[in-house]
Amino acid sequence: MTVTSPDLDILYQDDFLVAVNKPSGLLVHRSWIDTHATEFALQKVRNQIGQYVFPIHRLDKPTSGVLLFALDKESAKQISAQFAEHSTTKRYLAVVRGFLADGELDYALREDLDKIADKQAQQDKPPQPAQTQYRCLAQTQLPIAVRPYDSSRYSLMELTPKTGRKHQLRRHMAHLRHPIIGDTSHGDGKHNAMFRENFASHRLLLHAAYLSFVHPQSKQLLEINAPLDADFVSLLAALKLDY
Repeated sequence: MTVTSPDLDILYQDDFLVAVNKPSGLLVHRSWIDTHATEFALQKVRNQIGQYVFPIHRLDKPTSGVLLFALDKESAKQISAQFAEHSTTKRYLAVVRGFLADGELDYALREDLDKIADKQAQQDKPPQPAQTQYRCLAQTQLPIAVRPYDSSRYSLMELTPKTGRKHQLRRHMAHLRHPIIGDTSHGDGKHNAMFRENFASHRLLLHAAYLSFVHPQSKQLLEINAPLDADFVSLLAALKLDY
């Protein structure tokens, strides 16, 4: 018997668009990243609303939050152009290691290629411009030792990417020496282990909380907010990261 997960939470829907709150751990579409996955956001949304959908952008498998699809080719084309021109606004919530203040990072990134999925891509592409604004919402210090320190510090950050490079937020936070908790590729293994052992947290603590863009038909600004899931909210409460 095949067990399927519940329907996705629809954040917005009209005759041209649908936006859902993607949970952590769900791929947007079939990928070499996880050949054993049997569920994908694209297929779930298509089955849920009963019509074909066009993916506009992507979220990494471990990232939760706003995921947008178009319902026709022309709407997909218009919104995709906004993403390509960086005229959309995206804001994320993330828990990072250490105390980090407000700031902006302008640090070019080489393309983060997957050995299998990107084997046909240009391998020697020069670093591409990448900018991220970050704002501290709350900070906490826990009486839990993470070597070599007797206690551990964390910040809840609002991250606003001005460009859309692959894994940009994860790589930029790692470059600042404040990696996102739960990041197994660019993060801190000791802190990730502490969160697993003390808080039963096995996910990347990164959530796409807000997306705005110009609606392809009305030409009005459309703003979509994605609430944190119950587990993320409970974790912030346990960490005393109130905002």
